[in-house]
Amino acid sequence: MNALKNGKKKKIVVAVTGASGAIYAHLLLEELQNLQHLLNEVAVIFSDNASEIWEHENGKPFESVLPFRIYQKNDFNAPFASGSCSFDTLIICPCSMGILGRIAAGISDDLITRSADVMLKERRRLILVPRETPLNLIHIENMRTVTLAGGIICPAIPSFYSKPQHFNDALKTVVFRVLSLAGFENDHYRWSE
Repeated sequence: MNALKNGKKKKIVVAVTGASGAIYAHLLLEELQNLQHLLNEVAVIFSDNASEIWEHENGKPFESVLPFRIYQKNDFNAPFASGSCSFDTLIICPCSMGILGRIAAGISDDLITRSADVMLKERRRLILVPRETPLNLIHIENMRTVTLAGGIICPAIPSFYSKPQHFNDALKTVVFRVLSLAGFENDHYRWSE
């Protein structure tokens, strides 16, 4: 990862929800730390259940050793709770079906859903990384609604054509795809290139 698609440094919000898949958020935050030279700021929000799931799946509690500011989920004074902010991307990773449903319905009852609403109304980048299976029709319709409103649904489905040798290598295929969608040029494996 060594460039931005438009050359402008980015301001990104990463929201972590209580869906299974905290390892994706962990790897995403590590990669964003590696991209500090391309970033103006990274902000992080955890939903109520996210910290518990993080600890269960990653084997230890989230400790902010990363140079990112953590916002409380009810902090509506956060800059990205307003359309006047200069944050350009919100990545919700992993994205629970509850958060997805509230975004699709326009319910801004916490900082995560309010930030998503801001990104959609301001025509900025909203990337949702759901990790749920199987999907019911309500999930699919909510994904459709968010997509029609301008959001990007990027399911946490690893690719295998790069022949990953390790568990994290497979998971990083999703993380690299999310970063590409967020506007970063990267040198990860691409089909037939």
